[in-house]
Amino acid sequence: MSPERRTTISEPEAMAALTHPVRLDLLNYLMAEGPATASRCARAVGDTPSNCSYHLRVLARHGLVGAEESADGRERPWRALITGYEVEGARDEPGTPRAQSAAALLALSVQRDQRLVRDYLAHRDRAPRRWRQADGYSTYTLRMTPAELTALGERLDALIRPYIAATREDAPRGAELVHLGLHAFAIEPTAESGDPEPPDAGTRP
Repeated sequence: MSPERRTTISEPEAMAALTHPVRLDLLNYLMAEGPATASRCARAVGDTPSNCSYHLRVLARHGLVGAEESADGRERPWRALITGYEVEGARDEPGTPRAQSAAALLALSVQRDQRLVRDYLAHRDRAPRRWRQADGYSTYTLRMTPAELTALGERLDALIRPYIAATREDAPRGAELVHLGLHAFAIEPTAESGDPEPPDAGTRP
């Protein structure tokens, strides 16, 4: 596997820069697919090259992507400078600027996840049979303490991490990009239940 280059996004300004559907798609695309020109990015995310160039420059200002020198002196490719990121602030006191920025970014990430699921299901009949048999849609209602939920998340992350597209170099023939989204939260949390809150560990997009 290639070395991970994960970053922690903690500044509200950086979170706000990423809280844009095109920018979030662009960053995820470059992390998964590698360097690409603005034109290629535009085809991938369904936008125009000029808009993508602008959004890529915004991401670059926050150290998330960077432009490479063009081999032929024409359009330059862009590459992700990170392989993943964590968002700090989700557990900050509600109403603070960082907590609000983190919540907005997390909400957009969930919206992106739901959009990808809807788009796939709308065209699932076109997917090859082997992929239709492999896809999955499972939900569970668990009974856990906050500490148990934290530990479960860490174990799942350890299982998933070897397959991250940005760092995997041993993918066998036939491997494709796969979207996997996980959400876990208390349905009706109460102040009296569970363990003391752990320190803010961020999220793991």
